[in-house]
Amino acid sequence: MLGEVHSLNNDFPELAAVIQQLLDTDHLFVADNKQYTALDKEIRSLEMRGGPIDDMAMHQLKHDRAELKDSLYQRLVAAQS
Repeated sequence: MLGEVHSLNNDFPELAAVIQQLLDTDHLFVADNKQYTALDKEIRSLEMRGGPIDDMAMHQLKHDRAELKDSLYQRLVAAQS
């Protein structure tokens, strides 16, 4: 769906406490989350405006977002243990 918010808290509400813990204690997690949030915002903005970007470029942005989200999720799961 166009314009969906893919924040970690939105997609993983069951991990909200772990997300907050890492945001409070892990500066690398904070930096990667900031990058992920900015990328998600850029993609949403382009989708909502029908932005001047070709399909391959949009696909690359979404691929990058997915890889970063997977990395963040793996760290969340590891921190939960």
